[in-house]
Amino acid sequence: MRLQARADSHRADSHRSGSHRAGSGPRSSDLSPGVGRGGRLLATSEGRVSDAFGPRDWALLVCVAMIWGSSFLWIDMGLESLRPGVIAMVRVLLGMAVLAVVRAARAPIERADRGRVALLGLAWVGVPLALFPVAQQWVDSSVAGMMNGATPLATAVWATLLLGRPPGRPQRIGLVLGFAGVAAISWPQLASSHAAATGVGLLLLSVSLYGLAANLAVPLQQKYGALPVLLWAQLAGLVIVVPFGVAQLPGSEFSATALLAMIPLGVLSTGLAFVMMISLAGRVGSTRGSLPIFFSAPVALVLGVAVRGDALAASAWGGGVLVVVGAWLASRRDTGARNPGTR
Repeated sequence: MRLQARADSHRADSHRSGSHRAGSGPRSSDLSPGVGRGGRLLATSEGRVSDAFGPRDWALLVCVAMIWGSSFLWIDMGLESLRPGVIAMVRVLLGMAVLAVVRAARAPIERADRGRVALLGLAWVGVPLALFPVAQQWVDSSVAGMMNGATPLATAVWATLLLGRPPGRPQRIGLVLGFAGVAAISWPQLASSHAAATGVGLLLLSVSLYGLAANLAVPLQQKYGALPVLLWAQLAGLVIVVPFGVAQLPGSEFSATALLAMIPLGVLSTGLAFVMMISLAGRVGSTRGSLPIFFSAPVALVLGVAVRGDALAASAWGGGVLVVVGAWLASRRDTGARNPGTR
């Protein structure tokens, strides 16, 4: 009875303070008393639900996959006249501008969590967005795309280290099948590509950081909601992308086509899709929340065929099937999940 009274009092206090504003998620105290305990910089938590994906989860997955899959098309259009650093800077600035309009996104982050949010911004926005275009000076885009498809695997490795338990058996099988599908889709380009060790090393670092960021985002989303976490994380990422972008302004030409392509790349890919991705990860956990990345390759392939007239190899069809089957398996109930809480 005493515990129940304390819980009722806490809910009443939360309601009076407005902690359940539109666009913000449940506070960590509503979900798991361990969130944020100990002030560790590297921390993650289980998702709020371990059941198989429901309609809401699949809707988030499909939306993120469609938006991020189309981002390759917008980047290609932008690269016709803009240098890579300028594209990275503009997309982050646009994404931040859209988020900043929403009042809930401007909610403050507690001092104890600011280091985690800053690290999230560097690992998810700043460093990878700077390294990927640099790496592609030594590797073909097909190699970069396939290695980006390994992000769910990197996420699972980080989750295993931070949670102290591996993903469930369906998730392990699904992750392997999904990556095999991405590799099959990329195979025709991979067969004639080149990849220097320096470029591959930079891509591996970027993918590893993406996997870490997906884990860091989970307890932060559960505590603050997706909007403020992403806005402040992108602000931290500007420390890297702005100097990189300003340095590459010389040599860029601002054509109408390139500038128009930056609008969906910034507003949708860097704003809306990141919000939905963080929301999904906070709900189902980091490993299952990273599944939309598997679908980016087939979405990009279909758009390339429809919009740019790219050829479609036979292996791509089989790869698409593997991606769908792998994602379905990985979306099943995670039998190894514990009660929510930071590790």
